[in-house]
Amino acid sequence: MAKGGEWSPAWRHIDADGKILGRMAVEIARVLMGKHKPTYTPHVDTGDFVVVTNAEKVRVTGRKAETMHYDRYSYYPGGYKEIPYSQVRARHPDRIITEAVRRMLPKNALGRKMLKKLKVYRGEDHPHAAQHPKPWMTS
Repeated sequence: MAKGGEWSPAWRHIDADGKILGRMAVEIARVLMGKHKPTYTPHVDTGDFVVVTNAEKVRVTGRKAETMHYDRYSYYPGGYKEIPYSQVRARHPDRIITEAVRRMLPKNALGRKMLKKLKVYRGEDHPHAAQHPKPWMTS
């Protein structure tokens, strides 16, 4: 069983070009939680940092691009909005990947801490070159 300060996180890089959204989000969530390591402990954050590039090139299958939407609520009467997938993809493609991964993480403070280790960027470039992220999901 791992303890709180005994882990040293690595940095992983995933290129989202041509990847299917759900299958990629599953792998990202596994790495963020640390389930790919033999020292995985459910109540300790033992996961790695993940840098995702080319977020605008991620794919969805079937008719999801036409039917999927993202909900927002301002907590005011009549403040519920449904934003279509195509609009979110055009304006903020990084939010598509972040939301898919967030829904696969634990729904508690530990899950929110894990999500902060996810860095998603629109193009090829990212500011984390100094951390030397290793490639993940080559296929």
